[in-house]
Amino acid sequence: MSSDPPVKALGLRREEDLLWVTLDNPRKANALSPAMIAELTDLYSRPLRAEGVRAVLLRGAGKHFSAGADLDHLKSLKDAGEAENRRDSEALRRLFASILKQEALTVAMVHGSCVAGGCGLATAHDYVVATDSARFMYSEVRIGFVAALVATYLPLRVKGRDLRELLLDPQFMDAERALEIGLVNRVVAEEMLVEASTELVTGILKRSSSESIARTKALLLESMGRPLEDAMALAAEVNAASRATADCKHGIATFLDTKKPPSWR
Repeated sequence: MSSDPPVKALGLRREEDLLWVTLDNPRKANALSPAMIAELTDLYSRPLRAEGVRAVLLRGAGKHFSAGADLDHLKSLKDAGEAENRRDSEALRRLFASILKQEALTVAMVHGSCVAGGCGLATAHDYVVATDSARFMYSEVRIGFVAALVATYLPLRVKGRDLRELLLDPQFMDAERALEIGLVNRVVAEEMLVEASTELVTGILKRSSSESIARTKALLLESMGRPLEDAMALAAEVNAASRATADCKHGIATFLDTKKPPSWR
């Protein structure tokens, strides 16, 4: 007896070296259900750059990017024990870590509301492009949670003063304010979201080596919070290793021959 195939929480579309990913549960405002978290983690854990993907662009179907935790799942956690809570937290940790460590360039395209875990999902990406009507909130403390995982990498984006504003007294923040404090990288009109995100990515990929992008992303993560001497020792290792890569040799040779950097895409 055959069974129906499982419903996929993500929509995927490959376009040359770009991978378009859609959070595809608009009926629940793309809430982060366990199934969606698992699919996202599996995707971002793949060696996408080795598969020929140089950039991942994530967006949400329907009116909102993501409303955060799935309410049905949240109800099940109300009476959960320590082991179940730890499993749930570890699933989120693996999700955010997979995005932060992904070697390909990552871009979140945010419209509508971007709340709690959905906000953490977006801001784990290298770039956030938001519509002018988008709004952001890390709402965890409103219901007694702690945005603990987000707090580990949000300092890559915002200063301590703004970090406290976001996490201690959460209120909806509009796109312009989010741009002002560094939470997002670009604010565009609603109808320009796809075009602006595409232009951003294609420009970066033309100007920048994907090998160098991957190594720089890893260095930023690994050096964060280290003592100065340790961070600089790590940086020296990365600097030396990068010189031996094919991309660096090609870049130097091209510049010496043409007095211009290569076009990487």
